[in-house]
Amino acid sequence: MTGNVWTRWPSREALGRAGTTLARRVLVRAVRLLVLALLLWGAFSQRHVGVGGAATAVAAVVLAALVSWAYFRTTYTHRLLPSLGLMGVLLGIGAAAEATGFRGPALVIWCGCGIGALERLPLGAAVPVASVALASYAASTNDVWLSTAATVAGMVLAGYVLRLDAEARGNAQRLLAQERAARVAEAESAALAERARIAREIHDVLAHSLSAQLVHLEAARLLIENDADRARILERVVAARGMAREGLAETRQALSALRGELTPLEDFLTGLVSSAAGAEVTVTGERRPLPAEASQAVRRVAQEALTNVRKHAQGAEVAVRLDYSEHEVTLNVRDSGGRPGELGAAGGGYGLRGMRERAELLGGSLEAGPDEEGFVVTLKVPV
Repeated sequence: MTGNVWTRWPSREALGRAGTTLARRVLVRAVRLLVLALLLWGAFSQRHVGVGGAATAVAAVVLAALVSWAYFRTTYTHRLLPSLGLMGVLLGIGAAAEATGFRGPALVIWCGCGIGALERLPLGAAVPVASVALASYAASTNDVWLSTAATVAGMVLAGYVLRLDAEARGNAQRLLAQERAARVAEAESAALAERARIAREIHDVLAHSLSAQLVHLEAARLLIENDADRARILERVVAARGMAREGLAETRQALSALRGELTPLEDFLTGLVSSAAGAEVTVTGERRPLPAEASQAVRRVAQEALTNVRKHAQGAEVAVRLDYSEHEVTLNVRDSGGRPGELGAAGGGYGLRGMRERAELLGGSLEAGPDEEGFVVTLKVPV
């Protein structure tokens, strides 16, 4: 909270009932009922007051109760002048009670005004109001001065302790509200991150699948232009259809992977190279489960690398090596070089670029380039 300590109101959380326990609410109501009982008892216990006077006293008690309720509302909304006006009415009711012989109710009202002012008003206004109320109490009581001083000091302490307690409760309420807001923001951020993750995953799957389909469909187009045998053309079309089916299956697998339903990475790589002649998989290091995004990155890079081999190095031997080290996993896809495929110039190189971006998002790296014999793709992902 900011502002000068003398002009600063207790917060609305402090002045409200939110965050109070059931026991505390019961205690507060019990104290209010006790004060009301004391006022009514004081109104009826005076022998010199007749029926009309008692009725007037009861009306004054009811008025004091209504004014007190209004005071609680105006202080809750931080309206200073109405709050001071209502406090003045209460002090006046106390003075009228004292003047007509109802000393007990007057003392109770003045004590309540002193404590209520210190608890709910800015200190700059609370101190003068409490001083008037407690001075009126001290001037009217019949106790010895030491007892009166102790009572006044106790009421000042009680009012200030109630104020501190209310402010502590208000601070706790604000912190709780901030924590809830932070959790909501965190949940929204996690949802956005998950959406981005799913979008990236589906993009990579579709990019790989459509690229592979393009290879076969463009080859079929070239065969048709060259009046090739119908069986060869049909073979390419069937292969493209198969790639479309595989793309749908991979999309489902990607969604399953995002839910944590992953097949072992080694089995996936073995199945990936099983359809490629002259390809083998080697796994080194201590095998262990990988985080979903790291595992998906390895799978997508392996798919993209093998697709590039089919496009640019047909007939090449391919060695896929997966190495588990202490802090990272490394995928190395190396081909021995071969003749360019019919679609060696197809595509714009966006596949590996996307894989490099995926690796960098995970804090890893991807390197791709020619070596002495063929082409090498190396992915490193921290785990």
